[in-house]
Amino acid sequence: MTQVCLVGDDEVNLRYELLSRETARNALATYDLREPFENTVAVETVSLGAAVALLNDLNWYLVRFVDAALVKEPSISENEWLSRDLAAAIRDDAVTSDETDRFLMVYGVEDQSDATDPDDPDTQRPPRLVEPMLVTRTGEVIPEYDLRAVEETLVVRVTGEEFGA
Repeated sequence: MTQVCLVGDDEVNLRYELLSRETARNALATYDLREPFENTVAVETVSLGAAVALLNDLNWYLVRFVDAALVKEPSISENEWLSRDLAAAIRDDAVTSDETDRFLMVYGVEDQSDATDPDDPDTQRPPRLVEPMLVTRTGEVIPEYDLRAVEETLVVRVTGEEFGA
């Protein structure tokens, strides 16, 4: 299954903005909505093409309320995401999956759970994506995320144009 994750703009509550509008609500009605990170909406689709089509259907809302639209296609990478533009380029055969791993945007993942009572669901909050950093992969190793201290990172493959190359 291909996953889509919409990362909301800091100024809005993304879930509210999407579900309060009929067209977006209808486009998302058949999906099980999740929030893997703070202020995100994630769904699973059947294919890369379906993921890109969903993003195209939601474009009006993405422009207004979303900082990043991410796609995870297991046939390309099990643990790295694709930007919306890169996912569309792969779907359109403008680029092959082998050509996608050079330019990266790496987000820090900040844990927000309350350590005082880890079993209390009221104190549990999803992790937060922080400060993306652009890096170029040379070889097998990704440069270390150094913008702040984080335990984890989320790697997103981007196009050369998004990278600024």
